Amino acid sequence: MNIVLAASEAFPFCKTGGLADVVGALSQQLAGRKPNKVLLFLPHYRNIRRVSSLKVVPGVYLIPVGDKIEQVSLSYINWGNVLVFFVGNRKYFDRPDLYRTKLGDYLDNDERFILFCRAVLEGCKFVGFRPDIIHCHDWQTALLPAYLKTVYKLDAFFTRTRSLLTIHNIAYQGHFPYSTFEKAGFHPADFTSDKFEYYGGISFLKSGIVFADNVSTVSPNYAKEVQTDPSMGFGLEGLLKFRSKNFYGIVNGIDTEIWDPEIDTLLPIGYDVSSFSKNKPVSKQYLQQQLDLEENPQKPLVGVVSRLDYQKGLDIAASVMERLHERAQFVVLGCGDPMLEKQYRDLAKKYPADIAYEGKLDEELAHQIYAGADIFLMPSRFEPCGLSQMISMKYGTLPVVSKVGGLVDTVTGYKEGADNDAATGFFINTFSENGIYNALDKALNVFEDKKMWNKLVKNAMLQDHSWDKSARDYMALYQKTISY
Repeated sequence: MNIVLAASEAFPFCKTGGLADVVGALSQQLAGRKPNKVLLFLPHYRNIRRVSSLKVVPGVYLIPVGDKIEQVSLSYINWGNVLVFFVGNRKYFDRPDLYRTKLGDYLDNDERFILFCRAVLEGCKFVGFRPDIIHCHDWQTALLPAYLKTVYKLDAFFTRTRSLLTIHNIAYQGHFPYSTFEKAGFHPADFTSDKFEYYGGISFLKSGIVFADNVSTVSPNYAKEVQTDPSMGFGLEGLLKFRSKNFYGIVNGIDTEIWDPEIDTLLPIGYDVSSFSKNKPVSKQYLQQQLDLEENPQKPLVGVVSRLDYQKGLDIAASVMERLHERAQFVVLGCGDPMLEKQYRDLAKKYPADIAYEGKLDEELAHQIYAGADIFLMPSRFEPCGLSQMISMKYGTLPVVSKVGGLVDTVTGYKEGADNDAATGFFINTFSENGIYNALDKALNVFEDKKMWNKLVKNAMLQDHSWDKSARDYMALYQKTISY
């Protein structure tokens, strides 16, 4: 099968969050299944220049954006079995960051991703690759299915091409005014409520949902939530319910070549399910030393690796940490909302022996937190899938998570008085400060029962959250999609 993946980020080339991890790992998994041929298209951001061995496709091609004609170049690299193409246009992509500055989103994000979507299609023609399916990810690429069904409808090159749109987080939709619809080059007759129009403007994500042959999201439970709960669907729940026969939930996986405590070179010592009780405490001590926390093996250590924003519930979690700091230590790694960053900086200054905060993106420290912590906290208001809870379980760090989205699909909650032969973590039953406190309190109490705690750690480490099953599910969905 000829497969094109189009995304605004993919690890290890460019990353702001979990989308990059998913796209990078999935593309490798798909390419490893013969006879698939996989192309991955990414914008050629400034930081991608640091990628060695980039080759240039000779020539340029032209993309209309409103009344302008933009030149596009293609560079590429063979990444394992994946051919990665970088869409080059310095005006739109040669910038310090992917989507925004500290003051807010780039004002021309609409034009940037109009160009990218059309450049993917023209790029396929430019290199002579006829895709059976184009797999688009999130709002930045959601115009691709719309182009296939409108502007490129009569283009013989794409006669057999079908599209799948995966929604990684429905809260981000790409809302723009009517002028953006005009810039995109669609016919004015299509500016109707059943196609492009969305509250007088255009939503890239809505357009993708309307026109894609199939739509998916990143867990079965999240697929239910966004169709039935307005607080989860962010205005698109009716449309998704209308498309329910073409809407699927597939849980993400984690890349076990990167996330495996037995072979992780970023840890002071490796461990597996048979050696965690001896070797995992070494990672805990190392983390405490690195962050100037009190070196106390008996005090439970709670880790957080997260973007700091409203979705993640960390505004409420800060006060819970202050209430519990005498019973547990806390390590928070992440950046985002300036007010939340200040809140955690202040908390760490106030309790330096018990609370540490690092306001940055740091892959090495993230690995060390997953390994060194005893408990991993994810108090999300909503969570489409989540990767952190799966990574933490792989590292024998028990997750305390909200009862939402993919967290429900991937964590089995501890129950008092039960044998807990399948339990792998703890649920926050009510999203509130007291709800988070009660869940952490329960986890801290179980931590004192070493026999039960070690049983839960073993359960967690034995879970298979690799990409193998998820990739097989995507292949099955691709087959279904191209049969239309």
